[in-house]
Amino acid sequence: MQTTIKGLRFWCCTLAGSAGLALLPITTAVAAEDTRVNGFYENATYGREGVGLSKFRNTLQLEGEKKLGDVGIFSNVSVNGTLRGTYDGVYDLNKDEYGRTAGGSILLEDTAPAPNPAEFVPHGGGIVPTPNFGFDINQNPNDGMIVLGENLHSQDGGVGFGVPVRPCDVDDRGCIDDYLDKDLNELRFQEFNDRADFIRELYVDFDLNFDSGNVLSTRLGKQQVIWGRTDLFRVLDVINPVDFSRNNIYDELEDIRIPMWILRSDYRMGPTEVFDGFAFDDLNFQVVWNFDQFRPHDIGQCGQPNVILDAGCFFRGMNNLWENGGTVANFANGSIATDFGPGQIGIREAHMPSWSLSNTQLGLKLEGVYGDLGFSLNALTYRSQLPSLRGGIPAENAFTGDTAVWPSLIAFDIHFPRVNLVGGSVDYYSQGIDTVFRVETAYTSGEEFANTLREKLYSESDVVRYVVGADKNIFIPALNEYQAFLFSGQIFGQHILDHEREQRLLGEAGIPDWEQNWIATLLIKGFYMNGRLSPQIITAHDVRAQATAVAPSIEWLVNDNFKLTAGANFKVGDGARKFDDCRSCNPWDPFTAVYPGQPAGESAGLSGYEPLGRFQSGPIGMAQKEDEIQLTARYSF
Repeated sequence: MQTTIKGLRFWCCTLAGSAGLALLPITTAVAAEDTRVNGFYENATYGREGVGLSKFRNTLQLEGEKKLGDVGIFSNVSVNGTLRGTYDGVYDLNKDEYGRTAGGSILLEDTAPAPNPAEFVPHGGGIVPTPNFGFDINQNPNDGMIVLGENLHSQDGGVGFGVPVRPCDVDDRGCIDDYLDKDLNELRFQEFNDRADFIRELYVDFDLNFDSGNVLSTRLGKQQVIWGRTDLFRVLDVINPVDFSRNNIYDELEDIRIPMWILRSDYRMGPTEVFDGFAFDDLNFQVVWNFDQFRPHDIGQCGQPNVILDAGCFFRGMNNLWENGGTVANFANGSIATDFGPGQIGIREAHMPSWSLSNTQLGLKLEGVYGDLGFSLNALTYRSQLPSLRGGIPAENAFTGDTAVWPSLIAFDIHFPRVNLVGGSVDYYSQGIDTVFRVETAYTSGEEFANTLREKLYSESDVVRYVVGADKNIFIPALNEYQAFLFSGQIFGQHILDHEREQRLLGEAGIPDWEQNWIATLLIKGFYMNGRLSPQIITAHDVRAQATAVAPSIEWLVNDNFKLTAGANFKVGDGARKFDDCRSCNPWDPFTAVYPGQPAGESAGLSGYEPLGRFQSGPIGMAQKEDEIQLTARYSF
């Protein structure tokens, strides 16, 4: 009851706080004929049930363009820039959840059978495999932590351990160097970091005209390069990484792509005859060279409101186990809370690719138009923007103290493997039914997946992804006699071609991701008051995870400068799912065998919610307890 009242109190503050800040005066700017300067101030205030304030983000963005005209042999020269700075006050206003005082002491489950079942023990209260190889509670105190996954599920007989959640300058436990190590100011002022993200875009455009009439158009600088035709889930649009910590998967990609330093050149051939009697209405060849230092997706650091798949919490907790040791619930014999020492299990480090020519990314695209049909053919070689956990690192045996590479030990380094992609897209406008159809597909090689059947606990697989979508305007006279509603639907599919999974004594083992899965989305958007009032609802349903997100909102353009958007985001479904957690992988044979004669390094399939169930739950299922109401106010100038 107390939790519900707390949530309602913050929800009321959400509505009051955002509306008040939106009325702050902003000075507008006037653009000269060859110079354009505009921007906006925005406040986004979100309230999350059971948590309270989950976002109080204030954004100031400035966009400018300077047209220089002809410069030497180049024409249409212009310089463009976008500056963005944000301050998210949630880390100050709700610091017990997300700031300096977040987290606390924890209890970990111990389901050992009689005669003396403990049920729960404090962090530091588990059994130690041998007295000499435990951890120092003073080095890893029972404070400032949550239990991994506690916001979504109970421990329920599975693996659990403590995860520090305070900013890394307050508590550096589990902060992985150069990857997930944000301090308080980097959380509050996200763009002001070592990568100078406040310079959101800065590029120069210029054309080189040929006597044939063809044009070489080039954009050089910090930018977003958009491939593909999909919304919400990306298939071809993988050149720029994405900041999922901003609002999980629900913000517009335009706002959450992370711009990179890129050279993009388009050789525009216009109408082109390929052979007698067949000509394209337009044909274009594009080269993209991302020469920036590698950057992965921002998946969210544990202690932030948005941590996609809760993966950042798993990483931070595992790094803390490696660096400092810790207690793991229900581990020994699959039921006894166990204390591990440093360097025995966990995540050792992240291998962030340094800058080199071989670590840059290169893409090619051929696109054209033929009548009502548009198409593209795409190829890209790049580094995976999602992390891969590779086992097979040296670690200490908790029973003997020997250091070696142990089969199927849950000890990892993080890598970002090289991935090659080929694919294409088609869009077609059917005049007869006034509908746009969209198809996009990609085939990748080199991606890596967790796999408890392999000694290094990962394997590589080719993957096919695709999306099929349609957009249509439909009149619904009962709701609006004058303007049509936009209906936009799409089905996103993923197929892991080298999927491995098999039944073992205690359950399934292998790759936790679904071999085949589909996510369906539907947008319905209406328009009233000459387009100034626009209600909409977006739904997304994960077929295999049986998880659904529903996001209704209404946008009101008060005048040409001021816009209010009120919305919500609700999730329903099965929630957390279980999978083989490798407690029964027997790395330190015979001490960790769960049945007589179990081969070393071979999982028996004992399962729990953590850590691999998240891949079956998906991003929607892992966010089941993150229902929010949202109010955004924007003043443009």
